[in-house]
Amino acid sequence: MHDDEIQVLDEDARRLVATQFPEWTDLPIRRIGSSGTVNAIFRIGDDLAARFPLRPGDPTSVRETLEIEARASAEFNRRSPFPGPTPVAIGEPGEGYRLPWSVQSWLPGTVAEDGAAAGSALFAHDLATLIASLRAADTAGRTFERGWRGGDLHSHDRWVQECLQKSTELLDVPRLATLWTYFRELPRNSPDVLSHGDLTPSNVLLTDGRLTGLLDCGGFGPADPALDLIAGWHLLDDEPRSAFREELASDDLEWERGKAWAFEQSLGAVWYYDQTNPAMSAMGYRTLSRIVANALHEA
Repeated sequence: MHDDEIQVLDEDARRLVATQFPEWTDLPIRRIGSSGTVNAIFRIGDDLAARFPLRPGDPTSVRETLEIEARASAEFNRRSPFPGPTPVAIGEPGEGYRLPWSVQSWLPGTVAEDGAAAGSALFAHDLATLIASLRAADTAGRTFERGWRGGDLHSHDRWVQECLQKSTELLDVPRLATLWTYFRELPRNSPDVLSHGDLTPSNVLLTDGRLTGLLDCGGFGPADPALDLIAGWHLLDDEPRSAFREELASDDLEWERGKAWAFEQSLGAVWYYDQTNPAMSAMGYRTLSRIVANALHEA
C-alpha cells in the first residue's frame, strides 16, 4: 500500500511473540487480512492481537507513539459506551522486524464495510450514542494536538490539491475542487471535544447490525466536534444519516464541517489506495458520492 512499507513475515511475527511472551507460545498465531493501512495484524489465540507498524521510523519515536496510543485507547474505554481494544503489552524490536510493536485485546464483530447496516436507523442511533457520550466527557483543558484531521481545515489544502491532481482519471475533479473551495473556508465556532477521530468502516464493529465495538482508538483525544460526524457520511444512507444528525442536534455549520472532514479523507483514499486496497478506495468513492449528492454549495 505504501512505497516504504515494511514487509512483516508470518514467521518473524510468530518468533517475536514466542520469544518475548513465552506465556503465549502454545497459542495459534495467524495473520488477519484487513483493509487497515497502518499495521499488520496477527491474532494470538482467541483473545489477543499483535499489531506491527507498516511504516518505517525511528524505534524510539515509534515506541513513544505506541505508548501514547495505548494511553489514548485506555481512556477511550473509560469514556465510551462501546468497547475498544484494551492495551496489553508493547513488544521489542527483534530479528526480522526492527521496530517496537503492540499487543491488545481482540474484539468480536464484523467490520462495517461494503455498506453494512447503512440503512439501519438502530445503527445510526448507536453511532449517535457513541459520539454524544464522547462529547460529554471532560477534556481536562486539553486541545487538539494530533497534527492531522480535527484541527484547521485550511491546513489540509496542500494535501487536497495533491489529491485532486492525482484523481483526474478517477473523479470529477472540477466539481470536487469547487466543493473544497467552499469547505476549506467554513468557520469554526465551537470548542474541542473528545473524539475517536477515525470513524471509518474498517474501525467500526457490528454484531447483528448493531454497533458493538470500535478499533484504532489510539487517536482518541480533543478535536473539532464535527470530526466524528464523518461516521454519518462513511457509514449511513440518507434517512439514517438525517436521524443521526437530529439526535446529535448538529447545526448547519457543524454538519457542513463534518462533511468537509469526510470529503478530505475520502478524496485521499480513492487515488492512494486505487491499486492496493480496494476496500479503502471503494469507501472513498462511496462517501464522495454521498457528499456530492448532498452538496449545499456549488459555485
